[in-house]
Amino acid sequence: MAKLRHIAMVVEEMEKTAQFYEKSFGMQRVRQTDTAIGLSDGVVSLVIIHPSNVNMKGDSRRGLHHLGFLVDDMDRESAKVEANGAVRHGGIIHSERGTETERKYRDPNGQVFDLTSPEYARDFWHIAV
Repeated sequence: MAKLRHIAMVVEEMEKTAQFYEKSFGMQRVRQTDTAIGLSDGVVSLVIIHPSNVNMKGDSRRGLHHLGFLVDDMDRESAKVEANGAVRHGGIIHSERGTETERKYRDPNGQVFDLTSPEYARDFWHIAV
């Protein structure tokens, strides 16, 4: 079964946004680059992305960018979402060990979401799996 564990949003003022979620909800900063700040409450990961982030690839949307679902069986859950109308979006991300960690999709309305392995969720999103 897939579980929602990751939300990404695109904003102009990353630091101000991060401080809001840290101060308001007690989220902890777990990663930071020039164009992204990762926060976690131990269960859900929130990534705050600046529009200049290279992974945006010209996408100028602001607000909700994508959702991430933790899955135990990547192939089974991929087959399920594809059977329900999801379309692959972008490539498959692999870890340094060569194992598959994430697949990106668009739902029937075009909303981007990820299916993510427990290893990636634990090591990158910093959440309990």
